[in-house]
Amino acid sequence: MKFEVSERESKKAKVPHEIFLTNLVGNHILWFIASLGLVRSYWQPLALVPVVSILILGYTLWRARQSKKRDSWYVMCHWQICAARSRVFILMLTVLGSIALLGWIGFTYFGLKEVAVMAMIGGAGVLPVMVTVLVLILMESDALHQAALHKLPKRMIERYPNPDIRVLEE
Repeated sequence: MKFEVSERESKKAKVPHEIFLTNLVGNHILWFIASLGLVRSYWQPLALVPVVSILILGYTLWRARQSKKRDSWYVMCHWQICAARSRVFILMLTVLGSIALLGWIGFTYFGLKEVAVMAMIGGAGVLPVMVTVLVLILMESDALHQAALHKLPKRMIERYPNPDIRVLEE
């Protein structure tokens, strides 16, 4: 649905999507790939990827909670969309961490071969995270575009109804 909102509100509604896309594209793709080339000499750039991601995801969730109290309805809805997708990404990173932990336990205590552990981590952990990153990039890019067009998905209107806003297009 398309709503009557100001350009200022539209710009504010784009901010959460820009932050999340910066984390996904800039941090988890570009910085991660660049730091992989340095990992034999310097491990610190690679260690920054999860640190920066945790900070950005934490900020996004905190700001989405704050948005319910201080932002306009339209901006708040876009923060909630971004927060929900951040939770999905956190879940996938938690699954990856759990699989890596299980791999380490299997290697250390149960004598699994290193190749088997790497296959398990890569196939059951990294691959789903990479697919999730790509899907979230597509979804967030679309949400960024929708914010510019003054639109919201119908499920957000059902979840956070606002009888005072003027609907321009259904």
